[in-house]
Order: sequence, then C-alpha cells, then structure tokens
Amino acid sequence: MGRHGWNSGARRWRLTALLGVGAAVLALVVTLVSTLPSDAGGSTTGTTADGDKVHGTPAVPSGKADPEVGWGFTHTQYSADHGEPAAVERAEKLLSKQPLPQIQHIMGWGASNPEPTKGRYDFEDMDRRLDFIRATGGTPVVTLCCAPDWMKGGKPGADNTDWSRQALETAPDRAHYKDFAKLAATVAKRYPDVRHFIVWNEFKGFWNNAEHRWDYEGYTELYNLIYKELKKVDKDILVGGPYLVMDSVDPRQENASSALTGEWGAMDQRVLDAFDYWNKHKAGADFVVVDGSSYTVDDELVPDEFKATDKLTAVSRWVRQQTGDLPLWWAEYYVEPGDDDDDRDAWSEPHRAAVHASGLMAMAHGGAGSAFYWNPQKRGATCPGCLWRSTELSDGGTGLPMLGLLSRFAKEFPPGTRYKKVSVAAADVPRVRVLADDKAVLVVNTLDRQISVKVDGKRFDMRAYEVKWLGR
Repeated sequence: MGRHGWNSGARRWRLTALLGVGAAVLALVVTLVSTLPSDAGGSTTGTTADGDKVHGTPAVPSGKADPEVGWGFTHTQYSADHGEPAAVERAEKLLSKQPLPQIQHIMGWGASNPEPTKGRYDFEDMDRRLDFIRATGGTPVVTLCCAPDWMKGGKPGADNTDWSRQALETAPDRAHYKDFAKLAATVAKRYPDVRHFIVWNEFKGFWNNAEHRWDYEGYTELYNLIYKELKKVDKDILVGGPYLVMDSVDPRQENASSALTGEWGAMDQRVLDAFDYWNKHKAGADFVVVDGSSYTVDDELVPDEFKATDKLTAVSRWVRQQTGDLPLWWAEYYVEPGDDDDDRDAWSEPHRAAVHASGLMAMAHGGAGSAFYWNPQKRGATCPGCLWRSTELSDGGTGLPMLGLLSRFAKEFPPGTRYKKVSVAAADVPRVRVLADDKAVLVVNTLDRQISVKVDGKRFDMRAYEVKWLGR
C-alpha cells in the first residue's frame, strides 16, 4: 500500500543560472528556507507551491467526454512507468496496441503524498504515471484517494507521511473536507486531459462504529464538496461515486438483504442503505461507481466460481435501476478469493482467465459499460494474474494472458455495444458461458476438461477452461 519509489532523501534541488553573487546568495537562502520545517511542522523538501500548474503537454480532448470509458485496469504500487528503460519501452508499445482506460490514485498505489504540507505539493510520481498513460494512448482516470496526513490528524511535512495501511485508509477529518476538495481541484487543473474523476475509494475510513454502519452522511458531504469544486474547474469534467464495496453474505446472517439475493448469497443491507443515501443526497453524478467480488465476505464461491459471477449481473442491474440508468463502472472486481496477504495465486492461469472472462461477461450482461482490473503487479519473475512481466526485469514489459483477455474484450465490446442473443445447444448450456454482439462471440468453458460444444450454429472442441473467440 505504500507508494512506489519513496525516497525522500533523494530529492534534488536545482538552482537556475545566476547573474552575480547577490542573486546566487538570494537563491540559496530561498532554497534553504524551503527545506526547513514549516510553521506547521515538517519538511517541505521536494514540494512546490504551484501544484495547479499544467504538467507536460496534455492532449485535451475536444468536446464532451463519454461517461463510459470501457474496460481497463488500475495501476497499483508497482507498474510499468518505472524500471529497466528497455522494459518500460516494451510495456508502452504493448499497451499502445490496444489503448485501455487506466486508473491512478492521487496518494498511494504508486503515488507520493500530493500535499505534504498545506499549500505545498509533490506530484512527481503522479506526473510520471500520467506521462505513462499518455504515452500509451490510454484514457486517464483519477481516483481522489487518499488524504495527506495533516488532513486526518497526522503530522504535516514531506518527512512525516505515514504509509501504513491503517493511516492510508483513514478518511480526512470533517474540518478538512474543503481542503481535500481544493486538492481535487488542484489535480484537475494540473492534468486537464483527465476528464473522469472517482471520489474516494471503498468508503475507506467512513465506518460509523457507534451505529455499526457506514458513515454515508460523511462520505456524501465530502463527495458533494468535491463534485462542486471539480465542476468549478470545468463543467465538462465527469465525476462519479460512491465506490462502495458491494459485499454479499450468507442469507441467514443478521444484515442480509431480502431485496437483493440470489444463489450467490444476499447483499449486506448496510451497503444498500449507504448507496441509497448517497443516491438521494448527491449533488450530481455523471456515472456511478461500485466495486466488489463474486464471492461472499466469508470467501464463499456459491454455487461455484462461475455461477458466483451472476452476482455481478444482479448488482449491476440493481444499481442501474436505482440511479435511473446512469453509466455504471466497476472500479474493482474480484472473482478469486485472496489469501491472508490478499494474494490470489492459487488458480492456474487458464482457470483464472476463464473465471475473469465470466466476470466481465456478467458485468456486461448487467449493463455495466466500464470496469477496471486491479493489476496485482509485482517485481519478480513470476506474477500470477499480472498484465505484463515486471519492467524491473531486463527482459520484462512483455504481455501476460490476463492482458490478452482484457485487451480483446475491450476491443470487441467497447462502450455502447449492443449485445445479441446467441444459440447454445441445450446440453452445453450448463457447461459454457457466452457473450456476443453482431461481430464476435466469446465462449468460456467452465469445466476443467476438454468438451465439444455447439454455439452459434458451430460445432467445435474446447480445451479445459478455454476462452474462445468466434467471428460472426
């Protein structure tokens, strides 16, 4: 959860060319003052006051942006913007072949503390990530999470950032909601090519311990302040929330919903209550954002890993019904339970791809037009579920099976796709999952053995857990 490449001692200041000794002395004094602890405490080393200065030469899209961006991925702590130069270049070329929407958080998951001290900014890592997204031709999406320490009771200063998970997942104090909204506006001004912003992440820090429910009032207040600030920057900026985790439980549990259930379990009613409050009290929304898993909070895949993905369809339909068919995004989706370290390494790559394909299909069936794969990128030679081999390796930056699936899905089923019915032999219905438009059919073998199937009038064999594309 700590950011990639953190090394506060490695910051370097550069003095511009000076005319005369007096100017040199003056510049040195300014530099020294900026690196001393501020009045609020903590170092301002490596920070600047002009955080809203446009970075680079962004290609700002003309006209209004589409509220649906398609199928993409989220950059996490280790990504392809850093590493061996040749490997980074390979990754750039790889992702440029089929540009995908890409999410980057403003703090954590590869980004430094954006505002270590009030009014002093550090966007070095964000700049590098946005440069990488631009280089690949991807659609940049920014998640406005998490909050600098001084906004949540911590110490200010570039040298005081607490990168523990507990600290990172703490919401800003209510007294600093407006400060966080202003930070969001600063980010929007710095990256004018970013037209899509997600407000916060999974209600982190917004739990009401006294009432054992989500603090949806606090989140919605923060959301509305951010929404209004971003619209002041540019009315055409698109904003979405609430990024709730759509947890499901055993139907016999205390908080199980009776309104949204299936073979996969029952939704946690407290989540639905939080969504309902935000939906009724939001200042506005250009798209709606959720996340979640096909399995229950107890890691139960009911009835099995493939049928469990039906939850993603049911939740998608429910959300769209509640919001009047606002464009729906899944900011994260999971179909493979994690272990104690939140690693998902147990399945073979064919098994993983097959279930993920079923998850993508399930979200599409439910009306979602955008979803983001949480890329579990690591630095080693092996990386189950990763999109590419680590760019920390000299021969890294090459694509892995999950990227192949995601890229093909994004290409064949872009936003606005009209899905078509496809015939499947009666005997094969329990064994395969299908999704089709007028040009392509995606077929997934849900069994760990070879089968012969008839889909869309064609008879063919499928390997165990094979993901197969057909033309129409």
